Amino acid sequence: MALKTLHDLYVNELKDLYNALLKALPKMAKAASSPELAKAFTDHLAETKIQIERLETIFTELEVSPKGKKCKAMEGLLEEGKDVMAEDADPSVMDAALISAAQRVEHYEMAGYGCVRTFARLLGFDNAADLLQETLDEEGTADKKLTDLAESVINVEAVEPAESA
Repeated sequence: MALKTLHDLYVNELKDLYNALLKALPKMAKAASSPELAKAFTDHLAETKIQIERLETIFTELEVSPKGKKCKAMEGLLEEGKDVMAEDADPSVMDAALISAAQRVEHYEMAGYGCVRTFARLLGFDNAADLLQETLDEEGTADKKLTDLAESVINVEAVEPAESA
């Protein structure tokens, strides 16, 4: 796809965000030893399904297929997450690593959603901009939950195995 207009870029970026979002969260929830972390991943998976529905609504309004683009950056982030899950790690250290991997994905998504929301506003797609803002808000909340969980429990527990060794 040639990127000759902001509309072209907008569609391209939407396709980028649509690619590969649901694959990692169930695996991360299963790999988590902390029930709170597993629940955070499972809860965000439910949100992500709604976010995909929002994107599909936008694609329908644009009369464009969401298919056709592989997001190399997201694939790389998900591959790093898979690599982390394959490590032989203390359960609390694994949970800290899972949060780190998940937050990389969240930050990538927040950057992408912020850009497409702005493009939508500039292009006059107010409904799409509102839908994208909802998703951006949810991604920010998910990131904050992970930070709070990391700082209050998970990372604290991950320090202890190193201290007792």
